[in-house]
Amino acid sequence: MPTGPESQPGRQAGRPAKPTPSPTSDAPARTPGAGRSGNKKRRRSRRWLRQVDEFSAGGLVVDLNGEVPRGALIGRTDRQGRLLWSLPKGHIEAGETAEQAAVREVEEETGISGVILGELGTIDFWFVADGRRIHKTVRHYLMRRTGGELSDADIEVDEVAWVPLSEIRAQLAYPDERGLVDTAGRMLADTA
Repeated sequence: MPTGPESQPGRQAGRPAKPTPSPTSDAPARTPGAGRSGNKKRRRSRRWLRQVDEFSAGGLVVDLNGEVPRGALIGRTDRQGRLLWSLPKGHIEAGETAEQAAVREVEEETGISGVILGELGTIDFWFVADGRRIHKTVRHYLMRRTGGELSDADIEVDEVAWVPLSEIRAQLAYPDERGLVDTAGRMLADTA
């Protein structure tokens, strides 16, 4: 059975535990319940969140046929009402490879079909939702457009846009995705 912080629900490996205060010679010792009304002992409840691993795939689909190469981005509105631009991505379904999921998700979220040119990289991050602590890993691919028209018909997407490749980095809300776009630029330059 594994031991250490990574084996405890809700704890990250490498993250130090909260220090436990210890009495010092000049600090008075506290008696449990002292200073509180009644004899009821008050206990802070500690609720551990269940940790869940999720896997997604997506990527950058590029249209290289126009005067200016461009990529398709999706916009989602956050809780503060800001429109945040990102690369399309979504869950890998049962029986599906990451590559198949990436092509499907890009088409579902942008309306654009594509073929994979190569892998851009993997991003992982943590967030809390529905009382769970989620560790999400997303594999991203570079794709060349093979058909379709831009569409924001997917209910998870508020806007979709073609953005010139030279401007995508500035448009993206998330720094990790900016790094993937840099990789895409290098990959496209190598194939030109």
